[in-house]
Amino acid sequence: MTIGGSSAAAELAAITPWADRAAPIDVAERIARLERARALTAELGADALLVQAGASLHYFTGVPWHPSERLVALLLPVSGTPRLICPAFERGTLEAELAITADLALWEEDADPVALVADALPAGATLALDPMLFYGWARRLAGAGLTTVDGAAAIDGCRMVKSPGELALLSQAKQMTLAVQAAAARILRPGIRESEVVRFIDDAHRAIGGGPSFFCIVQFGQATAYPHGLPGDRALAEGDLVLVDTGCRVQGYHSDITRTYAFGPVDDEVRAIWDIEHAAQAAAFAAVAPGVPCEEIDAAARAVLVREGLGPDYRLPGLPHRTGHGIGLSIHEPAYLVRGDRTPLAPGMCFSNEPMIVVPGRFGIRLEDHFYVTDAGAAWFTEPQPSIDRPFD
Repeated sequence: MTIGGSSAAAELAAITPWADRAAPIDVAERIARLERARALTAELGADALLVQAGASLHYFTGVPWHPSERLVALLLPVSGTPRLICPAFERGTLEAELAITADLALWEEDADPVALVADALPAGATLALDPMLFYGWARRLAGAGLTTVDGAAAIDGCRMVKSPGELALLSQAKQMTLAVQAAAARILRPGIRESEVVRFIDDAHRAIGGGPSFFCIVQFGQATAYPHGLPGDRALAEGDLVLVDTGCRVQGYHSDITRTYAFGPVDDEVRAIWDIEHAAQAAAFAAVAPGVPCEEIDAAARAVLVREGLGPDYRLPGLPHRTGHGIGLSIHEPAYLVRGDRTPLAPGMCFSNEPMIVVPGRFGIRLEDHFYVTDAGAAWFTEPQPSIDRPFD
């Protein structure tokens, strides 16, 4: 695929909505998720699980709300009907988006939603809390006569392993973003500004059916040395490195793909570092197998850098952050490919693979694709970048 030679208008005109759309998550799968969460909650010795608005509420109920100062939460008892705690004025919207059968526990603006939770449970009950629950609510629940425990094992124990339906949605999102990435490379020209590319990528994600970009980082030249960029709006020049990191969502499931490539000739050192980055990404992928601790994937990538005289650890020039993160309804979610995370890999887990190399103050190279764990090892959602001059097949 070429770099440059086209225009934003021409590329947008050529984009058509994605035809091969993955099916939404159905009710049967959501019910299975609830039953799994009940079992894991019971293993914690808790009587119920409280799930705050956010990605986990979306996962269990289909309600895609963000957390706010008003308590919106799923109260899932180990046995019995789920209950949605929600402001009364939101009832209509909640019912329109709710994908499971649940009782509604509605509270008016001058009422205390904590009382609704406490009253729904036996006196002295143990309540497992969503690890993302705001501290203020957690503190008040603990003061309402409830014993509270960390519910991460119940929530993450469900969400870390993706179903075939989730894998299909993730795959669609990533394939869409890869197509947008390729289109963005074709609009590059000397003098184009980072902000122009960001706007194009957002328009392209919308045109292909991924909604607006969930995020977009475009960096030229020296700005590539900073993992999340620098303030300002640089113009592209011949001989610059280009780093584009972006993603969209399909039914809430994320993509997150980075490409780093040359715009014109770059020196041999840049090419050598690019090759090391490519090898580190491949080594991380090759180390994946069921049962392997997450931290060993990070170690495999870093070993490549150390052999080439980079690092060690987080020392620069080298890799300043973890090798990868879990991905699903949250763009970053457990488990993590980082030293200290000994979570064993299991089929269905999904991760980014992005062992970025930073040469301080000069340039950085990040190649990011995602894989899912299989019975035999790992499988890519998107194939890695072929070369520094050829970012796409």
